[in-house]
Amino acid sequence: MSSPAASSPSVATRMSRQASRDTAQELAVRRLLFRWGLRYRVNAKVPGLPRRTVDILFPGPKVAVFLDGCFWHGCPEHATSPKSNAEWWRTKLDRNVARDQDTTRHLAEDGWTVLRFWEHEPPTAIARTVCACLRPDGPLPEATDTAVPGGVR
Repeated sequence: MSSPAASSPSVATRMSRQASRDTAQELAVRRLLFRWGLRYRVNAKVPGLPRRTVDILFPGPKVAVFLDGCFWHGCPEHATSPKSNAEWWRTKLDRNVARDQDTTRHLAEDGWTVLRFWEHEPPTAIARTVCACLRPDGPLPEATDTAVPGGVR
Protein backbone atom coordinates (compact mmCIF):
# COMPACT_ATOMS: atom_id res chain seq x y z
CA MET A 1 0.00 0.00 0.00
CA SER A 2 1.60 3.26 -1.06
CA SER A 3 1.26 6.44 0.93
CA PRO A 4 -0.88 9.16 -0.58
CA ALA A 5 0.37 12.70 -0.58
CA ALA A 6 -0.52 14.65 2.53
CA SER A 7 -3.60 16.79 2.09
CA SER A 8 -1.70 19.86 3.35
CA PRO A 9 1.74 20.81 4.69
CA SER A 10 0.35 21.06 8.23
CA VAL A 11 -1.01 17.51 7.98
CA ALA A 12 2.37 16.26 6.75
CA THR A 13 4.13 17.95 9.68
CA ARG A 14 1.64 16.64 12.24
CA MET A 15 1.82 13.07 10.96
CA SER A 16 5.63 13.04 10.84
CA ARG A 17 5.75 13.99 14.52
CA GLN A 18 3.32 11.31 15.67
CA ALA A 19 5.02 9.29 18.42
CA SER A 20 5.07 5.54 17.92
CA ARG A 21 6.83 4.76 21.18
CA ASP A 22 7.61 6.39 24.51
CA THR A 23 4.31 8.25 24.60
CA ALA A 24 3.36 10.09 27.79
CA GLN A 25 1.04 7.23 28.72
CA GLU A 26 3.72 4.56 28.12
CA LEU A 27 6.25 6.47 30.20
CA ALA A 28 3.77 6.96 33.04
CA VAL A 29 2.82 3.27 33.09
CA ARG A 30 6.45 2.14 32.92
CA ARG A 31 7.49 4.47 35.74
CA LEU A 32 4.75 3.10 37.98
CA LEU A 33 5.62 -0.52 37.18
CA PHE A 34 9.30 0.13 37.82
CA ARG A 35 8.56 1.97 41.07
CA TRP A 36 6.52 -1.04 42.18
CA GLY A 37 9.49 -3.35 41.62
CA LEU A 38 8.48 -4.85 38.28
CA ARG A 39 11.14 -5.24 35.59
CA TYR A 40 10.28 -5.50 31.92
CA ARG A 41 11.50 -5.07 28.38
CA VAL A 42 10.42 -2.13 26.26
CA ASN A 43 9.46 -2.38 22.58
CA ALA A 44 10.55 -6.01 22.46
CA LYS A 45 10.08 -8.02 19.31
CA VAL A 46 7.04 -10.29 19.19
CA PRO A 47 8.40 -13.85 19.25
CA GLY A 48 7.86 -15.43 15.85
CA LEU A 49 6.46 -12.32 14.14
CA PRO A 50 8.96 -10.06 12.39
CA ARG A 51 8.50 -6.29 12.43
CA ARG A 52 6.06 -6.32 15.35
CA THR A 53 6.83 -5.16 18.87
CA VAL A 54 5.29 -5.32 22.32
CA ASP A 55 5.14 -2.04 24.25
CA ILE A 56 5.94 -3.63 27.63
CA LEU A 57 7.04 -7.26 27.84
CA PHE A 58 7.49 -9.53 30.86
CA PRO A 59 9.31 -12.53 29.32
CA GLY A 60 9.45 -14.76 32.43
CA PRO A 61 5.72 -14.84 33.18
CA LYS A 62 4.96 -14.40 29.46
CA VAL A 63 2.85 -11.25 29.74
CA ALA A 64 2.65 -8.79 26.84
CA VAL A 65 1.22 -5.30 27.37
CA PHE A 66 0.05 -3.12 24.49
CA LEU A 67 -0.94 0.54 24.90
CA ASP A 68 -2.97 1.26 21.77
CA GLY A 69 -3.71 4.70 20.39
CA CYS A 70 -7.41 5.34 19.86
CA PHE A 71 -7.01 6.63 16.30
CA TRP A 72 -4.46 4.10 15.04
CA HIS A 73 -6.02 1.00 16.58
CA GLY A 74 -9.76 1.69 16.21
CA CYS A 75 -10.99 2.49 19.72
CA PRO A 76 -14.76 1.93 19.79
CA GLU A 77 -15.21 5.11 21.87
CA HIS A 78 -12.81 7.56 20.25
CA ALA A 79 -11.77 6.39 16.78
CA THR A 80 -12.34 8.87 13.99
CA SER A 81 -12.23 8.52 10.22
CA PRO A 82 -10.27 11.12 8.25
CA LYS A 83 -12.20 12.79 5.45
CA SER A 84 -9.16 13.33 3.21
CA ASN A 85 -7.97 10.16 1.49
CA ALA A 86 -10.81 8.40 3.30
CA GLU A 87 -10.62 5.08 1.46
CA TRP A 88 -6.85 4.79 1.93
CA TRP A 89 -7.15 5.59 5.64
CA ARG A 90 -10.02 3.14 6.17
CA THR A 91 -7.95 0.37 4.57
CA LYS A 92 -4.88 1.27 6.63
CA LEU A 93 -6.71 1.49 9.94
CA ASP A 94 -8.61 -1.76 9.26
CA ARG A 95 -5.28 -3.47 8.58
CA ASN A 96 -3.91 -2.11 11.86
CA VAL A 97 -6.84 -3.65 13.75
CA ALA A 98 -6.43 -6.95 11.90
CA ARG A 99 -2.69 -6.96 12.69
CA ASP A 100 -3.45 -6.32 16.37
CA GLN A 101 -5.87 -9.26 16.40
CA ASP A 102 -3.33 -11.49 14.64
CA THR A 103 -0.60 -10.51 17.10
CA THR A 104 -2.86 -11.19 20.09
CA ARG A 105 -3.91 -14.57 18.65
CA HIS A 106 -0.30 -15.54 17.89
CA LEU A 107 0.90 -14.68 21.39
CA ALA A 108 -2.06 -16.36 23.10
CA GLU A 109 -1.50 -19.56 21.11
CA ASP A 110 2.11 -19.48 22.28
CA GLY A 111 1.01 -19.32 25.94
CA TRP A 112 1.28 -15.56 26.51
CA THR A 113 -1.17 -13.42 28.45
CA VAL A 114 -1.95 -10.39 26.32
CA LEU A 115 -3.16 -7.18 27.95
CA ARG A 116 -4.38 -4.38 25.68
CA PHE A 117 -5.26 -0.90 26.87
CA TRP A 118 -6.47 2.25 25.12
CA GLU A 119 -4.58 5.53 25.27
CA HIS A 120 -7.47 7.18 27.15
CA GLU A 121 -7.23 4.76 30.09
CA PRO A 122 -5.52 6.15 33.19
CA PRO A 123 -1.91 4.97 33.59
CA THR A 124 -2.49 4.14 37.26
CA ALA A 125 -5.39 1.82 36.41
CA ILE A 126 -3.32 0.16 33.68
CA ALA A 127 -0.33 -0.35 35.96
CA ARG A 128 -2.53 -1.80 38.71
CA THR A 129 -4.13 -4.24 36.23
CA VAL A 130 -0.71 -5.35 34.98
CA CYS A 131 0.52 -5.73 38.56
CA ALA A 132 -2.55 -7.80 39.47
CA CYS A 133 -1.89 -10.08 36.50
CA LEU A 134 1.74 -10.58 37.48
CA ARG A 135 1.13 -10.86 41.23
CA PRO A 136 -2.37 -12.34 41.54
CA ASP A 137 -1.98 -13.21 45.22
CA GLY A 138 -0.17 -10.04 46.29
CA PRO A 139 -1.59 -6.72 47.41
CA LEU A 140 -1.94 -4.02 44.80
CA PRO A 141 0.42 -1.10 45.32
CA GLU A 142 -0.89 2.33 46.17
CA ALA A 143 -0.30 4.98 43.55
CA THR A 144 0.67 8.45 44.65
CA ASP A 145 0.58 11.68 42.70
CA THR A 146 4.39 11.75 42.62
CA ALA A 147 4.47 8.28 41.05
CA VAL A 148 2.78 9.53 37.90
CA PRO A 149 4.82 12.08 35.97
CA GLY A 150 3.10 15.25 34.86
CA GLY A 151 -0.05 14.37 36.79
CA VAL A 152 -1.20 11.97 34.01
CA ARG A 153 -3.56 9.52 35.64
